[in-house]
Amino acid sequence: MDGPLLLAANHPNSFLDAIILDILFTKPIWSLARGDVFKKPFYIKLLTKLKILPVYRTSEGVENLEANYQTFDSCKKIFQQNGSVLMFSEGKCINEWHLRPLKKGTARLATTSWQEGIELKVLPVGINYSSFRKFGKNIFLNFGNIISKEEILLHDTDGKRHLIFNDKLKSELEQLVFEIPASDEDKKKQKLFVKINLIAKVLLAIPALIGLLLNAPFYLLIRQYVVNRTKHNDHYDSVIIALLVFLYPFYILLLSLTCYFLTCSWMSFLIIAVLPFTGWAYVQLKKQLD
Repeated sequence: MDGPLLLAANHPNSFLDAIILDILFTKPIWSLARGDVFKKPFYIKLLTKLKILPVYRTSEGVENLEANYQTFDSCKKIFQQNGSVLMFSEGKCINEWHLRPLKKGTARLATTSWQEGIELKVLPVGINYSSFRKFGKNIFLNFGNIISKEEILLHDTDGKRHLIFNDKLKSELEQLVFEIPASDEDKKKQKLFVKINLIAKVLLAIPALIGLLLNAPFYLLIRQYVVNRTKHNDHYDSVIIALLVFLYPFYILLLSLTCYFLTCSWMSFLIIAVLPFTGWAYVQLKKQLD
């Protein structure tokens, strides 16, 4: 979809939410992240290169809230170039199947953009995961109806404009975000489970077993590290997936070279193809839900 576009999404799974949407869209998407990670010059440069801008919450210091105006100005410049920005309208990441109360940031950015003559479109996005603790998951992305400036009375007070906007956005997101209590296993299975046909199960059974045996040492080592690092937040899923994506190629290469030095056979390098395939086979057959 062409810009200027503001994606207004729920936020169940840390930075993985932004990565998934960025992969899905053909054009780059700028996203907003919690401002407390923008402390050091290196991180500021890196995150800016990755098209990430800071947004501060009251909990991160009221003295930093002024910086949000600079971020919103940057977003408007992106809109003026027909670009796209992703904003998580709940403000905070929590691993759950539930739409939380919406903050005012999305409403403020949208309405001030309209007031400045930017023909902004706001696209509600519902992001739903089958699991927040398992590698390999089903992801359900739901897109709502575009919210345009014609639906908001721009001559009203700021408070009333934001209230009307959030009511509209909430009614859209309620249709897109799954509402499932954590203890309701039946509803999880009904909404989040994807059936695998019997033929696929038979064909993939042996490769899946091989994949489990070959990939388990690497995965369990990474998982233990991430568990220790993310005990007090909801970033486990995003961090472990990021580490697996970056480190898995090195694991494949290490295993291939080890087999080659032990056997002196070029056949050892078939591991480069076999290991990812068998890992994929295991993911298809493993338990889907937490």
